[in-house]
Amino acid sequence: GTCRGRHRSHVEPHTLPIMIDLILGGARSGKSRLAEQRAHASGQQVVYIATAQHLDGEMAERIQHHQSRRPHQWTTVEEPVALAQALQTLDAPNRLILVDCLTLWVSNLLCLDNGNHFAEHKAALLTCLPGLQSDLILVSNETGMGIVPMGDLTRRFVDESGWLHQDLAQLADRVTLVVAGLPHQLKPANIS
Repeated sequence: GTCRGRHRSHVEPHTLPIMIDLILGGARSGKSRLAEQRAHASGQQVVYIATAQHLDGEMAERIQHHQSRRPHQWTTVEEPVALAQALQTLDAPNRLILVDCLTLWVSNLLCLDNGNHFAEHKAALLTCLPGLQSDLILVSNETGMGIVPMGDLTRRFVDESGWLHQDLAQLADRVTLVVAGLPHQLKPANIS
């Protein structure tokens, strides 16, 4: 098969980059580090879309930790809500866009207006992905492996995240689950 109609004649067929790479894992599993390593190894111009918001001191520390690991030549765009729009605006050939992380994006949307616009934003994201020219690395927390949460909003968050991951995994060329810093490839890349 082809990589969704995109051909890169300057790259040998066996080294074609992954077009959509979904990296899942728990908190502090090493998923962001893996995503950053893959982005750096791509040799492409990297744009990092950060979905986190500076809402408290602990989150500010997490954001600072992530920022300190990024190469200075990467462009960082902070976009907590309008992800599909940001992807379309930043899209360009020979560019890799790394989104970290989708679960914060889901949380941002669900808390914004009781989640009234979540379905609209999710549909926009899933619709825009196949048409992008940029390679993508999408990072997200696997939230559905623990106990069932007690609160309505928390249960909705786990459910929406899980359904989003399933939809993205169908679109992705590669899906990796990171546990204890070790990547486990769930879906091989279709690079032929």
